[in-house]
Amino acid sequence: MDLDGFLWARARSLPFAVSLKGVIADELKNERGWVRVLLAIQARWERLNARRADVVIAPSRYSADVACREYGVAAEKIAVVPEPIELDRWTSLLAAAAPRPRGGPTILCVARMYPRKRVGDLLMAAALLRSRIPPARVRIVGKGPEWEDAVRVHATLGLGETVTLLGDVSRDRLAEEYVSANIFCLPSVQESFGIVFLEAMAAGLPVVACRAAAIPEVVEDGVTGLLVPPRDPAGLARALEALAVDSERARAMGEAGRRAVPAYVPERVAARFLEAVRLGLERGQSR
Repeated sequence: MDLDGFLWARARSLPFAVSLKGVIADELKNERGWVRVLLAIQARWERLNARRADVVIAPSRYSADVACREYGVAAEKIAVVPEPIELDRWTSLLAAAAPRPRGGPTILCVARMYPRKRVGDLLMAAALLRSRIPPARVRIVGKGPEWEDAVRVHATLGLGETVTLLGDVSRDRLAEEYVSANIFCLPSVQESFGIVFLEAMAAGLPVVACRAAAIPEVVEDGVTGLLVPPRDPAGLARALEALAVDSERARAMGEAGRRAVPAYVPERVAARFLEAVRLGLERGQSR
């Protein structure tokens, strides 16, 4: 899993399967400074790990294509198996959470603040949305390398109570944020899968996100959410406004998302994982 087993794989005699949570060589393209340097080192290890494997499991078709392109892994060695969500545990947390009173539409974002998450785009979209739907509120959970930049942009745009930067919160508090929201939005431009979208869908929230990377494989445009071009705050604002003013459409998308999530429970994903490994090793032995 990820880089686990890298050194062992150098002198192995047993069949070897690698499961990539993402492709580090792809993730680093949106980073900078020491984060990018460290990811570049890890990407070299991951490339060797994946090339030595008999079978490589990728969490999305997007990640599979990137592994072929960035690491030179043969396409026939790769199988796509999505990430799982602990749906029972997450549903229990949501059921126990008490929603806050709403004064207007509430938009929730949950992200580790790396540059690729593009939280600044959401802040700029919130500034546009404020003039169209003054009661709308945006609440952002999570910290990370871009936290200080987010605080600075919040102040520069004079967002005040329109946007609340919550930082890191407990799982119970996170569940409270989900059940108190009307819409989920994460304008990330690089996701190898995007488990946070499944969490939002499990909470019955329609999703606004970008048509980028693996996101369209998780969020079905026009069915479980709305996808907009990446790096487009104005497009984000329009999509958020569309769902904020059409509660029936938002509700229908949220229900569609809730129905889609059981396909990703651990039991189903584990069965797919084992079958992919079995078939991959069989193909490897026949070559």
